[in-house]
Formats: sequence, C-alpha cells, structure tokens
Amino acid sequence: MEKSIFTERDISWLAFNHRVLQEAADPSVPLYDRLKFLAIYSSNLNEFYQVRVASMRSFTALKKSERPEDERKPKKILKVVQKIVSWQQNEFGRIYSEEIIPQLQAHNIHLINDAEIGKQQKVFANQFFEEHLASAIQALPLVENDNATFLNNNQLYLVVQLEGDLNDSDNIVLVTIPSGKLGRFIKIPQNSDRFCVSFIDDIIRYNLPKILPEKNIVAAYSIKVSRDAELYLGDEYDGDLIKKLKERIAERDKGAPTRFLYDQNMPAELLAKLKETFKLSKNDLTPGSRYHNFSDFFGFPFPEGKAELKEADLPQLEHPVLRNQKSIMDVLDQQDVILHFPYQSYNYIPKLIWEAAENPSVTKIRITLYRVASKSEVTKALLHALSVGKKVIAFIEAKARFDEASNLYWGGELEKAGATVIYSYPGIKVHTKLLMVSKDTEDGGQVRYAYLGTGNFNEKTAKLYCDHALITSKRKISKEVKRIFDLLEKKVIVPKCKQILVSPFTTRSGINKLINLEIAYAKAGKPAHMILKMNSLEDRDMIQKLYEASGAGVKIKLIVRGICCLIPGIKGMSENIEVTSILDRFLEHARVYIFGNGGDEKMYLASADLMTRNLDRRIEVIFPILDAAVFKELRHIIDLQLNDNSKSRLIVEDQSNPYKTKASEQPKRRAQVDIYNYLKGLL
Repeated sequence: MEKSIFTERDISWLAFNHRVLQEAADPSVPLYDRLKFLAIYSSNLNEFYQVRVASMRSFTALKKSERPEDERKPKKILKVVQKIVSWQQNEFGRIYSEEIIPQLQAHNIHLINDAEIGKQQKVFANQFFEEHLASAIQALPLVENDNATFLNNNQLYLVVQLEGDLNDSDNIVLVTIPSGKLGRFIKIPQNSDRFCVSFIDDIIRYNLPKILPEKNIVAAYSIKVSRDAELYLGDEYDGDLIKKLKERIAERDKGAPTRFLYDQNMPAELLAKLKETFKLSKNDLTPGSRYHNFSDFFGFPFPEGKAELKEADLPQLEHPVLRNQKSIMDVLDQQDVILHFPYQSYNYIPKLIWEAAENPSVTKIRITLYRVASKSEVTKALLHALSVGKKVIAFIEAKARFDEASNLYWGGELEKAGATVIYSYPGIKVHTKLLMVSKDTEDGGQVRYAYLGTGNFNEKTAKLYCDHALITSKRKISKEVKRIFDLLEKKVIVPKCKQILVSPFTTRSGINKLINLEIAYAKAGKPAHMILKMNSLEDRDMIQKLYEASGAGVKIKLIVRGICCLIPGIKGMSENIEVTSILDRFLEHARVYIFGNGGDEKMYLASADLMTRNLDRRIEVIFPILDAAVFKELRHIIDLQLNDNSKSRLIVEDQSNPYKTKASEQPKRRAQVDIYNYLKGLL
C-alpha cells in the first residue's frame, strides 16, 4: 500500500498531547509545574474523548460515501488512537507514581490515602466529612433494566463492593464524589512540619462505614464516564438556532458514553457487571488508576516557603507607548500599536472601550465575541458604554464549544442594556476577533479605531495564551474592518477587501497567491522563503501547496503548536520544510504568516489556522502588518521563537517529538522568557 503523505489529524493531536506529557516528565521543570502539565494532559484528553472520539464513533455507523472528507477511516484510526492513549496513560502513571510522588515526599509534601490517616487526623477526617460531605454525597443502588442508574458526565464515583455475589446488584453501590466548591484536595492538619494533603476521595473512603452502615464493605473502586459533547443541532437553517442551542446545552451531559475510566484493580467480574448494566462496549472501557480527573491537580495545595517548586512569576508588563498616556485614541491617531499577550497587560482593551464610552464624539462601538470570560471586563465596559448612551453592536458566536452558555448569558445582558446583539449564523462560525470604535471629527468626517487580534476578548486566557493584537486607525485597515462588520450585520453579502483576507471568501485563494509568488521566485533562481506560525495545519490542499513550494526550492519554516498533518523531510517533496513546536509555560496561540516577497517581506496576523474549517467554514480575518515599527517588533519575536533550543520540538514523521538540539557553542535560548525580557527592555 502506498505510504501516506499526510499524518492523520487525531494521531497528530495525540502527539501534541505527548508534548504536554514531555513537560511533566522534564526534571528541569519545577515540580508544581510538572503537576500542572499532568493536569493539562488529563483535561486535554478528556475533551478529546468528548469531541473527537465521539465524532469518529458516530462516523463509523455511516457509509464511506456519507462520511465527511476529513473522516476517512474512523475505525482504523480509533484502533491506533486506543493504542497510543494506552501507552501515554502508562507513561502518565509512571511519571506520577515514580517521579512526582517521590519528589513531593522529598520536599516533605505527602499525599495521604484513607489507610494512612493516623490517630491525630481521624478526628479531622470525621469532622470534615460531617460538616462538608455527608449532606452532599449520594449512595445510589445499581439499578438495571430500562431505569438503569445514570452516570453523570465527568462525575466521579466510587463503586463500593459489598460482601456477597456480584451478580446480585444489591451488593454493588455507587457513591458520588462531590468535589465542586470544596476542591479535590484537602489539607490534613499535622503536629509536625509535614505538609499533608488528601484526595477528597480518600476522606469519603475512610467514612464509607457511615455512608453504608451495617454493610460489609469489601472494597471501593473509582470510575468516571465521559460523554459525547457535540450538541447535534440538526438543520441549522430550519427554526430558531438560539432556541435549539439552549435546548441542546441542557441535554449535553446526557450524550452517549465515549470513555469509561475505571480502577484497573477492579475485579473482572465487577467490571463485567458494570459494562452490562451501563450498556458499554469494550471500546468504551479504559483502565486507569485509583484516582481519575487529574485535571483537578490545577488546584493542588501549595505550601508556604516553597517558591522554588514553581516557575518564577512574570508580571504582566505595561506597553512602552500606552503606559503613560491618558488617551489610547490620541496615540492611535499618530501610530499603530501592537500588544503581545500574556507578556503585556490586557487592561488596555477594556480601557479603550471605556475611553470610547466617555468620549462625546464616539458614535458607535462594534465587537465580535467568541469566547467570553465569565467575569468579563470587556463586556462590563460595553455595558458602561450603553449606560451613557453609546450605540453598541455585538456579534456573539453562541456555537463556541463549551462556552455556549457563557456567551448566551452575556448576549442577554447586553441586549437588556440596549445593545444590538447578533447571534450565530447557521452553518458557519464567526471566529474573527474584531473591535471598532467610530468617532466623528470636527471637520464632519469620521475616524475609526480598529482592533484586530489573534485571540479572544477574554481576560482570563489573555494571562495564559500567547497572542498578538493590532490597534490602528489607518484607513487602509479600518475601512475594511467596517466592511467585515457590514457583512456580519448582513448589509453586504461579500466584503470587498484589498488588504485583509477574509474567510470563507478570499483566505484560501489569497494565501495560495502568496505561496505561488514564492514558488515563482524560487523557480527564477531567487531567494524564496516562508515562516508560518499557527496552532494547527490540517487542510490537505494547503499542505499539498506547501509541498509544491518545497519542491520548487522555497525554504519553509513552520511553527505549529498542535495538529500538523504535514510530514517534513519526505524526499523530493518536503525536504525544504522544517516544523517545530514550542510548548512552554504559556500556550502558543498566535498565527503569524511571513512571506519572503523577493526580499521585501510581507507579514500577516490571523485569527485563522490552516485548517479546512478556518478556510472554508468560518468567518476569519488575516490582516497585514503595514507599520514598519510594528513589523520589526513582531519579526524579532518570531526570530526568538525560531531560535528556541529549550522548549522547541521537531515535528517528525514518527511523531516522537525529539527536542531541537543545541549546538555546543550556542547559548541556551528559551523563547517565552526571551520574549518577556525583550519586551521588558522596551520600557
């Protein structure tokens, strides 16, 4: 069989999650940050099962002719996925039990299980249970038939085995583990200098005789089920889309099982009974450890006086131009501004909206919202603008997965305050991140201040995600941003833009044109290169185009955080392509596209990755950097990332994620720290 020239997207995604696991395994990473990476890995994998595995399983029931083009061999891929996940889970367990736990103990931090609760902790364990857990815990009988006990999505349970025949459901009880507001971990008081922590699971295990009095308890095993998280809206063009969304959100947690995690020490007879009762297939079953939901390690208690166990803080920086200015708009009248998150403060964005609200010459504020923070300063600023009489138009993408409820909530709040709120379009997502402030001028004209970003209007993620945001009043850009808002307000069918590429209209053709130009330079014997940074590279036509460019002699450097279906190094096809992936303390989220252009480089920032959905099924913007100073600043940041030799991995055909090697004479380079220091040096 002919060897594929593409990596399957789900296999590539698992390779990305392996890079997360590499950080957890890296002894140079501070201990609590290694715990954090275990939590990220676990959270990522859970969502993968809820979304991607659920999707693949639904496609296995379809005829090949009925499957989407990007779901070609779901059964075969699922088998490979299970094999890879099994290996990764074993590696996860090894890192946790053989490295993390012993190192915690070496720092006098101890995880105490129910069997290790000593005399002095018994009173605490009993009291904590009575005060905080007893009323919140449910002991559920194992009911079979049509009214079978329902396992809630991502809920943790203890399966308690009672003395007697396991074929008798009366000898099996499910006990809920309510973490919620309490958190998953409880600090256990000590008379010594030991810092002791217990899973809430073990406090419950210790108190099982109180929950099940007069029962002969044999053992307890933890389980968790993940369910299909797709909303399945059906025909989005038929009926009220927002009403459908609200109805489906309420039903999301009732989706079909996609993964049943169980303690691998559970007896086979008990597992078989659960499999039969909950109507699980063998493919649903995933052996795990004594504990599940390792994403809860984000909240693992931190002892005082142990600063060396965490990465040193990098406090958000002020912007060198904006920091001492009363008016952001006055600055934008003179120059473009580029902001780099999370290195620089996000406060300038709500501040800009607040300033627009207070300026009597401002007539209108327009914004797109894709993922809104639960406590959003941006939406508070918009609400303030409405309270002082400004016209606010907000396009809210209600179909942003897992943020649907938050987006609908803020849409409702803005509507109540008088904003014009436009919700999702059927069949397409609005993924672009735009803000525009319109202000009348004294001569009867109008100036528009446009914000174009690679990331969401979300203060929380702006402290964790690496993104860039351009703010400009340049007419070349701002007039085209207005045309995109006209599209969203259904005033035009196609936005006419010369500078900005807009999906699904001109992005694919525009990028192809830029690549073709590099191919032409290479064929003419002139230098030709591209540097493309993105989250994911999945679109096969775009990958074929990059192969064509490589074959023509174009030197291509890719920085891809996540999915990369392109295979570098194929003889005669991708020998001129190098792909690296940076995974560090912050999540790389920016999209930056640089084209050699015969020695006069062109640079674009984007909300779009090179994925089929971003090119053809979403409204996105890819915007040029026209300001020379901004260009120089961004180009230097990209160079710092290309020179990373600490956190940069090579994407290779076998998905093994080798670290980029450092030549002996080279200094150590860590891009995220270097970028922070570079931006700090601009102050």
